Amino acid sequence: MKHLWIGLMTVIFSLPVNASAEEVNVYSARKEQLIKSILDRFEKQSGIKVNLITGKADALLKRIESEGANTPADVLITTDAGRLHRAKTAGVLQAAITPDIEQIVPSNLQDPEHYWIGLTTRSRIIVYAKDRVQASELSTYEALSEPKWKKRLCIRSSNNIYNQSLVASMIVHQGEKATEAWAEGLVKNFARKPKGGDRDQIKAVAAGQCDIAVVNTYYLAQMLNGKDQEQRKAAEKVAVFWPNQKDRGAHINISGIAITKAAKNKDNALELIRFLLTTEAQTWYAEVNNEYPVIKEAPLSKTLKSWGEFHSDALNLNALGKHNSEAVRIMDRAGWR
Repeated sequence: MKHLWIGLMTVIFSLPVNASAEEVNVYSARKEQLIKSILDRFEKQSGIKVNLITGKADALLKRIESEGANTPADVLITTDAGRLHRAKTAGVLQAAITPDIEQIVPSNLQDPEHYWIGLTTRSRIIVYAKDRVQASELSTYEALSEPKWKKRLCIRSSNNIYNQSLVASMIVHQGEKATEAWAEGLVKNFARKPKGGDRDQIKAVAAGQCDIAVVNTYYLAQMLNGKDQEQRKAAEKVAVFWPNQKDRGAHINISGIAITKAAKNKDNALELIRFLLTTEAQTWYAEVNNEYPVIKEAPLSKTLKSWGEFHSDALNLNALGKHNSEAVRIMDRAGWR
């Protein structure tokens, strides 16, 4: 009997961990309401428990850095390729994105060294007051520095990563000298000192404080589809213009995902990434967050469809991080605050 008991205990302790005990720890710069429900779907389908922590993008990166090898984070989800590049250069990520995942996503939306990959895209567009500007007056990002737009442009501060990445893309396409001249002209056209987020720029156009603004697509879409009536009315007063359609295309960026260097649940993290790149998850992103899917099979939301098709810049987004420091210096010298 004693030998039987010992044998049973050996079997019990050698059993694999039950799937319900599997987990993956996610640090997300996306707000909980913008990501939790799709993570819940993954948890239900996979049996892998998702532990979610949300916070500001820069704060989450600092947290992972300070936690070091003891960080519980397996996955970092954040916005903008520039931020993913920062995480990579900070040494807190690992080159873990596998070939089967990489083949799902266009190559320009992923790190060439396998550290991160895009989940969704957004474009940094021009919006204009329907009653004061004609679409025919607009053309390119470069043309926003023309004197005709003096005191008519609203845009966020130079501290904003979205603007830094836009300027970094300009450096790649135009060179530093031309980009600096452009930035100086752009600053002269500011209708007010940069302040607030993209929604605030849209509201400023609607209120007549400026005639055009540079914003990310999903902010406008969220205002149009949100419950805040004031924001919706403001958003309805502006129209979308896709810049640079006759040359390189409109500037795009991503929300992206990476596996941390200290990940304890790497395999589960990879399963999560695979799920977030399925048609189901990509369709959810388009419908709920009004972001553009990174796979062709996923349909667009009604709002995104209403803006029509557009030609996007094919620049590999790794370049946005590589040229971030030059972009910031140019913006500073131009007086963009």
